[in-house]
Amino acid sequence: MGKIMLEVRDLKTKYITRFHEDVYSVDGVSFTIEEGKSLGVAGESGCGKSTLALSVLGYYFPPLHYRSGEIIIDGRNISGMDPDTVRRTILGTEIAYIPQAAMNALNPTMKIIRFIEDVIRVHDPKAEKAAIREQAEARFAELGLPREVLDKHAVELSGGMKQRTVIAISTILSPKVLIADEPSSALDVTSQKMVIKMMRELMEKGYIKSMMFITHELPLLYNVTDDIMVMYAGQIVEKGSAKEMVFDPMHPYSHGLMGSILVPEEGTRGTTLTAIPGTPPNLKKPPQGCRFAERCKYAKPECRYTGIPERFFGDNGTRMYRCLMGVDELKEVYSHE
Repeated sequence: MGKIMLEVRDLKTKYITRFHEDVYSVDGVSFTIEEGKSLGVAGESGCGKSTLALSVLGYYFPPLHYRSGEIIIDGRNISGMDPDTVRRTILGTEIAYIPQAAMNALNPTMKIIRFIEDVIRVHDPKAEKAAIREQAEARFAELGLPREVLDKHAVELSGGMKQRTVIAISTILSPKVLIADEPSSALDVTSQKMVIKMMRELMEKGYIKSMMFITHELPLLYNVTDDIMVMYAGQIVEKGSAKEMVFDPMHPYSHGLMGSILVPEEGTRGTTLTAIPGTPPNLKKPPQGCRFAERCKYAKPECRYTGIPERFFGDNGTRMYRCLMGVDELKEVYSHE
């Protein structure tokens, strides 16, 4: 096992509504990411993926609140740390974030070099403009971005170029952990490929030490990440290697998620598409038992009121899923579909 860059232990965060109701959108999540590795997080919209990203960043602003658990970045525990302290000392150097629709976050009145100056000076107020520009030009050249982009405004760039520029800005200080929240969404196929290629280069060249890549598309994660975990209603329902999760998903939700998506990989062609019925539960009043039970065609009566344990299996015991049914039982029911 390699050095752990990010470790999350039993993390619970909640939204407090104006009616003072607690909504636990991250409810007991645990995982690790080793140095040089990337972890994919998949699930439907509203399952808690983006909230998990903000929670791991320590980015707590009302109505989002930290409840319990630990977040450890390269041995440093930032759990419950003041958000302003996190921004000044952690973000950018220890951990960086690419939010959804990041290409629309650039101020149209500022040149790209100004964004980079702002990021660097948060951590080094005395940094000289010439030194910052030299650093920016070198990083852009390494990532295949034209240097003239630094002197352009966001409105002068295409969607794909803006997204790649945002990624370069976010990682200019070579963070140990990068969290990317659907960085390739809303892009055409060609631009998506360029963004994915850039993410790989960041890892290969050592500009980032590890990565958490969030999307609702499992097949995309197969080509980008080493491992995948599937999130449903605020909880992790399955974790495994990218190959295992795409070609042999175990949890009924993961199985249904893969069955509802076209996967252009050998061994999956010719599969009949199926839809997962129903909608996710209301997290103001989550189910007592399995949160997927109401949508699961294999659910038993006890699934609706029994606590659901984590089951570990596989050669090294690191493959996990959360279900009352055993591995052999699930494989049996899947074989008759």
